[in-house]
Amino acid sequence: LADGGPRRNAAAVHMHNFVSRDGTPPDEMRRIGREQLKTYPSAEVRDESVLAITGEKGAFEVKLPSGSVTARRILLATGMVDEPLAIEGYQELWGRSIFQCPYCHGWEVQDRAFAFLAPAPEMLEFTLLLRGWSRSVLALTNGAFEVPAEVAAKLSKGGVKLEQREIARLVAEKGELASVAFTVGPDVPVEILFSRPPQRQVDLVRALGLALDPMGFVQVEPMHRETSVPGIYAGGDLMT
Repeated sequence: LADGGPRRNAAAVHMHNFVSRDGTPPDEMRRIGREQLKTYPSAEVRDESVLAITGEKGAFEVKLPSGSVTARRILLATGMVDEPLAIEGYQELWGRSIFQCPYCHGWEVQDRAFAFLAPAPEMLEFTLLLRGWSRSVLALTNGAFEVPAEVAAKLSKGGVKLEQREIARLVAEKGELASVAFTVGPDVPVEILFSRPPQRQVDLVRALGLALDPMGFVQVEPMHRETSVPGIYAGGDLMT
């Protein structure tokens, strides 16, 4: 196991919606996993990143800063890299007041003032799902696209407010999101922002030349999770 970090959820202080580990700090989860691996003599953990992978199924060479090792199979569990949006305050609030998944964080912040920053018109109806955690939900377009009349009507019927102004910055108070400021007009109070920023594969995965789907996720064979390169498998958020 080559674990060079940093972890994708570096801003998170607790894990949720994970059976038997609800509320566990991510670093503690990593410690527990490593402790359990010690009982398996065939498992070795190295605190370093993989620099390159060459070779083929049955005879891969994995290059590490400390040297190279050989492997018959490769399992990639690198996750994805989230690219922060170029909005003032976004990166500072990521993982504190800005989240991707309501199933991971919605319960803990329920009944607060929610907003969703939609990247495209077809994503606007995600706000109707958020109504399951809060009765105060705002759809934000950041002035990036026109909202079809039928979609606007559906949001209104579902109790979701729509704000189409361009965002100037995210306003924080005591390290938490307090409101959204726009380039024109008054601020709107918002406590929790859901957002899906652009994502990309880590450099190692991109260098392997694996087949990706239109969204940029690694394509795998459904049963065994093998990628387009024989002997290389994928698990977790990096795959379809």
